[in-house]
Amino acid sequence: MSGIQRACLALTVIGAINWGLIGLFQFDLVAAVFGGGEQSGAFARVIYTLVGISGLVTLSLLFKPDEAFADETEPRTDS
Repeated sequence: MSGIQRACLALTVIGAINWGLIGLFQFDLVAAVFGGGEQSGAFARVIYTLVGISGLVTLSLLFKPDEAFADETEPRTDS
């Protein structure tokens, strides 16, 4: 996994946690920290956009073949 994919995965997890907080407690952490409590804050909108783009990038990880299986050779049978 590349550095960009790791960063996108981290942002996607942060977005998921934020949505969990919104669903459970009606508390938007991103807006509270970056937008003064409103979703219309300019910096909060940048964060939301980055999280959305990160979700699209990490979507490719869902369909990426597992490298551990790709490098694996035929199992050896010692008789």
